[in-house]
Amino acid sequence: MAYIVDRRLNSKNKSLVNRERFLKRYQKQIRRAVSDAVSRRNITDMEQGESITIPKRDISEPVFRHGQGGRRDVVHPGNKEFIEGDRIQRPPGGGGGGSGSGDASNSGDGMDDFVFQISQKEFLEYLFEDLALPNMVKRQLLSMDSFDYKRAGVSEVGNPAQINIVRSMRSAHARRIALRGKERRRRREVLAELEELDTREACDEVEEQRLILKTELEHLNVRMHAIPWLDDFDLKYNLKIKVPKPSPKAVMFCVMDVSGSMTQEIKDTAKRFFFLLYLFLKKNYEKIDVVFIRHHTQAQEVDEETFFYARETGGTVVSSALNLTGEIIKERFAPDEWNIYVAQASDGDNWHEDNQHCHDALVHDVLPFVQYYTYIEIGDRDPQGLWYLYEHLQGDFADRFAIQRVRNNAEIYPVFRELFKKHTGEEMA
Repeated sequence: MAYIVDRRLNSKNKSLVNRERFLKRYQKQIRRAVSDAVSRRNITDMEQGESITIPKRDISEPVFRHGQGGRRDVVHPGNKEFIEGDRIQRPPGGGGGGSGSGDASNSGDGMDDFVFQISQKEFLEYLFEDLALPNMVKRQLLSMDSFDYKRAGVSEVGNPAQINIVRSMRSAHARRIALRGKERRRRREVLAELEELDTREACDEVEEQRLILKTELEHLNVRMHAIPWLDDFDLKYNLKIKVPKPSPKAVMFCVMDVSGSMTQEIKDTAKRFFFLLYLFLKKNYEKIDVVFIRHHTQAQEVDEETFFYARETGGTVVSSALNLTGEIIKERFAPDEWNIYVAQASDGDNWHEDNQHCHDALVHDVLPFVQYYTYIEIGDRDPQGLWYLYEHLQGDFADRFAIQRVRNNAEIYPVFRELFKKHTGEEMA
């Protein structure tokens, strides 16, 4: 019997296999802890690992014990309450005092909850598990640093591992037929002459001719067998060439309302949503452009630092951001080549006269060209005018328009997962 021993080193993580098995077993508790961490952390700490606490009841193992069984008559000293035949109720704690109930006491030993640390990479894996950008179908040659290998016929030079046995044997067989053709024809003629000599009467002249023909026949056999069965010239190799691999060209527009109606708490919730989105894009997609747009009465394309940390504020004109988004799409991102996504966050407050402008900008300049448009309205107030406008548009663009309401930080992560959950058949870039 053969034994296979895996002696590959696990570098510093010597218990890597056991750790993966442990994480898989307690993934429900880990997901809950990751979701809680998103709502309580600061934005700057969002990428760090997390301490996971597992209650001791979740890590307990079932244990089988041998009970004494049967009926037992036992005399307990110092008994003043019971007589023979009384039924004693089970203690409310379920038995002895040594199991511990969470609080320290002088009646026995307790047991703390189990706490362990997950790394930054593991935290992000659980954070964005089963999420993807919907409808990513447009693929173009975004850059030349991604290649794939494809079959392109056969070649006479190559790696021995790529040898094409069938084509090599076919070439060898054709070469042997071609090189032996003349000798094979002459051999048939010699054999025919020898048969003809056998029919003639024996004499010195016939014997001399027979000797000459047999000598020539031996020479022909030697020449025919001297041709190798397989020559280096016959070897054929599968040819593979590098071709540029099409990569999805995608752009995400992050549109955030920073008007005066957006309180600091609402802005913090919006930033948490966009920071989650930014981490998600950076982790799961190698080639994706992100366009940051802030708006109050005027919209402006800004960099990442300004988007998350600038304090500029003002009135509310949402159409300014939508018009700017449409202009950028026309100038830099051709809809027939790019997968275009838009994520917008606002408190829903907007000038009533501007709602019609928002409708026109979305219907004519944005929604016809995007793969997916998401809108979250933040706050515990009743839905505002912008919500009803988008709710109406959602009926016309149901396949690419999603809206959600968020009341506080605790709802950010569940809403984020609902907006970007991976559907069957979608693939990652």
